[in-house]
Amino acid sequence: MTRLRIALAQINPKVGDIDGNLAKIAEFYDQAEAAGCDIVAFPELAITGYPPEDLVLKPGFVADNRSALATLAARTRRCVAVVGFVDADRDIYNAAAVCAGGTVVGTYRKRLLPNYAVFDEARYFTPGDLTSGDLTHGQDSDPYELYLIGGVKVGISICEDVWSPTGPLAQQAAGGAELNININGSPYHVGKIADRERMLATRAADASCALVYVNQVCGQDELVFDGGSLVFDADGGLVARGAQFVEELLITDIEIEPVYRKRLLDPRGRVTVDQWPIVVVGEHPVVHHVRLPPRIVEPLAADAELYSALVLGTRDYVVKNGFTDVVIGLSGGIDSTLVACVAVDALGAGHVHGVSMPSRYSSDHSKSDAADLAEQLGIGLRTIAIEPVFAAYLDITAASFADRPADLTEENLQSRIRGTTLMALSNKFGWMVLTTGNKSEMAVGYFTIYGDSVGGYGVIKDVLKTRVYDLCRYVNERAGRTLINESVITKPPSAELRPDQRDDDSLPPYDELDPILSWYVERDRTAAEIIEMGYPEALVRRIARLVDLNEYKRRQCPPGVKVSAKAFGKDRRLPITNGYRG
Repeated sequence: MTRLRIALAQINPKVGDIDGNLAKIAEFYDQAEAAGCDIVAFPELAITGYPPEDLVLKPGFVADNRSALATLAARTRRCVAVVGFVDADRDIYNAAAVCAGGTVVGTYRKRLLPNYAVFDEARYFTPGDLTSGDLTHGQDSDPYELYLIGGVKVGISICEDVWSPTGPLAQQAAGGAELNININGSPYHVGKIADRERMLATRAADASCALVYVNQVCGQDELVFDGGSLVFDADGGLVARGAQFVEELLITDIEIEPVYRKRLLDPRGRVTVDQWPIVVVGEHPVVHHVRLPPRIVEPLAADAELYSALVLGTRDYVVKNGFTDVVIGLSGGIDSTLVACVAVDALGAGHVHGVSMPSRYSSDHSKSDAADLAEQLGIGLRTIAIEPVFAAYLDITAASFADRPADLTEENLQSRIRGTTLMALSNKFGWMVLTTGNKSEMAVGYFTIYGDSVGGYGVIKDVLKTRVYDLCRYVNERAGRTLINESVITKPPSAELRPDQRDDDSLPPYDELDPILSWYVERDRTAAEIIEMGYPEALVRRIARLVDLNEYKRRQCPPGVKVSAKAFGKDRRLPITNGYRG
């Protein structure tokens, strides 16, 4: 039995900041070296940040990232670093470098390129093996290199490579690998951590190969990466689990036992090909007489996990884009309330600015709820009444609208005045505007384009309204006191753009709307299929029509944190001009 000490560098890189990422990688490498680690693994494309998208089409960018890799490799010592970068030859590759002793001792190129949902890797990269899945050493198939580190045969893989049951992990194990280092940029969505852990345990057990899975933790535009790095033994048993949404160096000792007996008795894991070429990196591990106690961090509960994703995504988007402060229109409603809470946790109360913009239709309780929230959160609140501007708009349009009754036009004018006011504050003070629309409203177009939808980032644009209520209750539970008044949670939601307005005047109740949206938007069921499930036909047809007709409005909204399995924007890509009604 051999014991290896392995560090999983669950870092927060910034896409395109090659120098900054290099400095962070070097810092974490030094910590791993000082801790006597044999191997330290960094996330997928850690040098460039993930996903770099069209940056990789710039030859200078690729050259700069390779130069940074050479700089990193030159400072490596005994501890072996596995780090993601963009490799280039006749094409460009999503690759991992194995560095030790001041040099790059080997390179692995990602074999399986995801090209679904939010992934577009086939647009940019060529797979490392054009005949992936072929275990022969044919002319068109590159053999895998294994690395002998501390007497253990180690294979390398990148993210998607480990999701296939017949992919590189299985192939490397068939060629003699005893440990696989899998580096990742695996984005978060609700429920993914359980699916991911179950899959990885199965891969390790089926291959009879210990598995190290390291994931980045950061927000990148719409995507948020949750960390939660994992280590499994050759039986699929969990050895270590890192924290979610926290940058950290997870260090664990893993025992590598001879597995040939198990493989001889189990055809799933038996060596079936000639052993792959082996690069000797370090034959003898550091002897640690005392094994580190296992560190297994429990996953967050559902509300805490979702809220943490919103906080991290918001913080990184604001800060990495050069802003320090944000401004939010506080209506006293539940959506702006939740956005303000997330912003305070992301940036600190001193960097969050609330604006109350009452109109002739604003209720007293809405104004007082906004003021109470600002006091509880410790944020500044200014009041800018929109009535004078609204009255002026009514005056200047009176002649043109003389033969038409008041309708949505006048309602939307108020929303657009508020949007213009927020953008004026943004321009004057350099604050990013956070929009407050939720996914239910976004889906059916219950927002004003160029009004309440304007801004830099949509914090809850992928959170259904019913989950907004859950998260507000979670905020109070976590605080152990009433940060959010009960009246905010229990009062009927209203845009307050006309007398006695309520959302359910225009929309089905949210507890009826959200389940249908979940099927239609997030799980791609047609209206006919949803009706067959037992939902009322008229209701389903109405909701589906609203979703379809408002695609053009959603396309003009700011990005926001993706937390569902399918989000508007980078993920869900339906044509605006679309005659299909299902």
